[in-house]
Amino acid sequence: MNLKRQYPIGAELQPNGGTHFRVWAPRPKKVEVVLEAGPGAPAAIQLKKLKDGYFAGLVPQSAEGTRYRFRLDDAGCFPDPASRYQPDGPFEASQVMDPSAFKWSDSGWQGAGLKGQVIYEMHIGTFTKEGTWQGARKELAELADCGITLLEVMPVADFPGRFGWGYDGVGMFAPVHLYGEPDDFRCFVDEAHRLGVGVILDVVYNHFGPDGNYLDEFSPDYLTDKHESDWGKPINFDDEKAGPVREFFLTNAAYWIEEFHIDGLRLDATQAIFDASPENIMTAIGKRVRETARGRNTIIVAENEPQLTRLVRPIESGGYGLDALWNDDFHHSAMVAMTGRNEAYYTDYLGKPQEFISMVKYGYLYQGQRYKWQKQRRGTPGLRLPPERFVTFIQNHDQIANSGCGERVQFLTSPGRLRAMTALMLLTPGTPMLFQGQEFASSSPFHYFADHKPDLSKLVGEGRVKFLTQFRSLDTSEMLVCLADPADPSTFERCKLDFSERERNRRTYDLHRDLLRLRREDSVFSAQTPGGVDGAVLSEECLLLRFFGEEGDDRLLLVNFGADLHLDPAPEPLLAPPAGTTWQTVWSSEDPRYGGNGMPPLDSEDNWRIPGHAAVALRPTSMEQEAHD
Repeated sequence: MNLKRQYPIGAELQPNGGTHFRVWAPRPKKVEVVLEAGPGAPAAIQLKKLKDGYFAGLVPQSAEGTRYRFRLDDAGCFPDPASRYQPDGPFEASQVMDPSAFKWSDSGWQGAGLKGQVIYEMHIGTFTKEGTWQGARKELAELADCGITLLEVMPVADFPGRFGWGYDGVGMFAPVHLYGEPDDFRCFVDEAHRLGVGVILDVVYNHFGPDGNYLDEFSPDYLTDKHESDWGKPINFDDEKAGPVREFFLTNAAYWIEEFHIDGLRLDATQAIFDASPENIMTAIGKRVRETARGRNTIIVAENEPQLTRLVRPIESGGYGLDALWNDDFHHSAMVAMTGRNEAYYTDYLGKPQEFISMVKYGYLYQGQRYKWQKQRRGTPGLRLPPERFVTFIQNHDQIANSGCGERVQFLTSPGRLRAMTALMLLTPGTPMLFQGQEFASSSPFHYFADHKPDLSKLVGEGRVKFLTQFRSLDTSEMLVCLADPADPSTFERCKLDFSERERNRRTYDLHRDLLRLRREDSVFSAQTPGGVDGAVLSEECLLLRFFGEEGDDRLLLVNFGADLHLDPAPEPLLAPPAGTTWQTVWSSEDPRYGGNGMPPLDSEDNWRIPGHAAVALRPTSMEQEAHD
């Protein structure tokens, strides 16, 4: 038999016809493939039992499009745990797919390396009115033109219901049918690559969703009691019989890279990935991703609430070898600076200038200090990590939804403060990330939404309310009745973007485009040089950052979240221009094109005058040139 397999699990078409099925199922004594529709159906074929709990067999009559399930000990029929497609959702039959049928056009694509990226987080179901891969693909050219270089797509593993965030996935290999067919996903990635934009996929390797997960029917060892998690039993990466479970997830990581040309992964809630094995599963995932990419550049980003910098340290020095970490500290300080509110998990942030200077220079704010909100120390040292390893943002899916009413940040702060904070995020050396619609001040909220059966929906809704009551302002009778029902279809529909706002909010859109162009084209702002920025506190709400270029070709970024500031005297050496030069404004958030009130020279005979609620970028110009101008 001329058997050819790409992966150790799943249904794979064979060169000489038929489909070879392989599944890990140590719980039942007998496993059959039941062909329910399409080529070869109806039929039931018993698979051969192999060592270590695997079953496998060739089914000659099965072909692309065959619908099938696995019958376990005559007790019931279940979808394939490694199904490539669930056309009718996670409760129904799996479908045999031919991934080789798609004709890629990205053979020249070299992948995506971390340095220089601008990330854009998106949820396919709400990114467009259609809520599909095809709808999203139509907007890719505009995103590329705006200056986006890397898309971070929220999870697409198949989940039950008509809508959801994707973090309750159960069909780990099956792109959810709600957004289109698998080839629609491939078209999306292929078009992104044609436009020079990378794509990474958010994956959930810390738990399975609460409904539609049949893995326990195949083996009780997918989950473990060895650890505790906020989402039920965690996945078994280090307990007894963990080997096939590790193989399952390593295969999944490789699958997205190989069959969908994904440029990397974003690992959700890595603090809930428990593994005391000699080689941590995250290290193994990183290795498998690099191997599968075959020389293409890849990016693996981790969300990690305790801020463990070990995740991005080199493997040879005891790290996990990932690329970047979400920097929640930046978001939390930014929200306090913009809104003045520091309740719940914002408690340990003041939003003061020194916080932003420290984050620009060192990444996380908390690298082992006492953190009173959690009544423990938080974070680990990361002072010398390259700046691009920290992903900075002022909006993401979680944080918008956690505002209670799901409101975007422009409704929670002043226009000037928001413009200034946007400049601080987009011009500093971290890796910036925007959330869908942020670039044009989308008015669409982003609520938490999940469509489950009634009993589960009730529990999910109650759990959501309980979570939000950590905010004193939300734990009131008048606010609790305002919280959106996650199960209400209208909650989901309200989150969809309206792209006509690009023109209606043109000033905000131009602000983002111009800042991203400055970041991209200015050699000093784009450098992301370790140790290349220093800063000073100029007042209670004003900070100065100096970016050091070659031969004195420096840049200044002044950010003032407070009132107009007159520095006279100005005894701060970082304000002094390089020898023989004066400072010239190259960008200002107070440009009338962005809705500002104009910007006179900052440094004059009257010394420094820095406008309130504003950010200004400056570069040196020769005194002779200034006199000529």
